[in-house]
Amino acid sequence: MTTVYVSAVIPAPASTVWGWVRDFNALPRWTPFVADSRIEQNLPSDKVGCIRNFVLKDGGRIREQLLGLSDYEMSCTYSIIESPMAVENYIAKLSLTPITDSNTTFAEWRADFDCLPDREAELTQQIGLNVFKAAFDALKLKVAER
Repeated sequence: MTTVYVSAVIPAPASTVWGWVRDFNALPRWTPFVADSRIEQNLPSDKVGCIRNFVLKDGGRIREQLLGLSDYEMSCTYSIIESPMAVENYIAKLSLTPITDSNTTFAEWRADFDCLPDREAELTQQIGLNVFKAAFDALKLKVAER
């Protein structure tokens, strides 16, 4: 099993950051790589079990299922159902923790998945840098605009 872990400090209160990331269908609002997203079967985007179906700006399509959502812990857990990335058993968790002395947010994003051994380094970098870090960097800019 391969693990990717990325963390960041986001210069905004955790409740503000959670307002951006809580909506499982909001990736186009705050990530630089998602062109369009919809929740299948018109389910609410905070219903555990719902499936988001989104198109990347490069044309790839990904389907992910919401496995857990906690407003108390400010975290969401999801799995990839379909993806062009050639990963299996992909489970990811995005968590936010308040940093009380500076009123900022410690953000963590972790994914565990299986892949072919010769793709592990490439996928680790792709997911870590081009997805998780890129999303956190974009989120820092979004919260700064407010």
